[in-house]
Amino acid sequence: MERLQKVIAHAGIASRRKAEEYILAGRVKVNGQVIQQLGTQVSEKDQIEVDNVPIYQEEPVYYLFYKPRGVISAVSDDKNRKVVIDYFPNVTKRIYPVGRLDYDTSGLLLLTNDGNFSQKLTHPKYEVDKVYVAKVKGKAENKQLLPLTRGIRHEGVKMAPAKFNILSNDAKSQTSIVELTIHEGKNHQVKNMLQAVGLPVQKLKREKYGHLTLAGLRPGEYRELNKKEVSQLLELAKKVKKK
Repeated sequence: MERLQKVIAHAGIASRRKAEEYILAGRVKVNGQVIQQLGTQVSEKDQIEVDNVPIYQEEPVYYLFYKPRGVISAVSDDKNRKVVIDYFPNVTKRIYPVGRLDYDTSGLLLLTNDGNFSQKLTHPKYEVDKVYVAKVKGKAENKQLLPLTRGIRHEGVKMAPAKFNILSNDAKSQTSIVELTIHEGKNHQVKNMLQAVGLPVQKLKREKYGHLTLAGLRPGEYRELNKKEVSQLLELAKKVKKK
């Protein structure tokens, strides 16, 4: 089930905000009945019309994208900066990012037109592991990073416990490479966590999402997920659902 305005937006009829206006104006029908209530849930079996014209509900698609640095995790940008959708010129379906990566962060990003899939992977009640590798300023030590395993508070925001692994230290440049595994998706979370323990991030890459990796891809490239991979992700989210 998915909200009616999202289905209309995903079908490419209008933006979600415009779709809400259509609903309130009585221009949308579901199974022949005019619907004017926002948030109405519909399924793939429901017949939806806008201005008496049936809309086509797209088949769901799922992509794994290697996002380069300097790209916005969005479908458009009011400052005309490059966005992830620019890398999918041959995909005609209305896809959008599942969550986001910062402008200057590279790595694994999922895109889809399946709202239920996106909801399951981004909602706080689900805990799908995401693995990041960060180049940080300073010599990282276990005792310094240990507080992250218990969960820390940064600027009043509590962050869930994380796992860490120090991959290398460079005495000459006074930098370190740290791997961090988290399951939350708070804004600038990895950067804030490492900053909180005195290790400012200089470069950041997301290398793993659940069981998925960037194997075989270069920055700016993507591939479609197969059914097994999609099922595994959904099953993973289901297993770690909070009770």
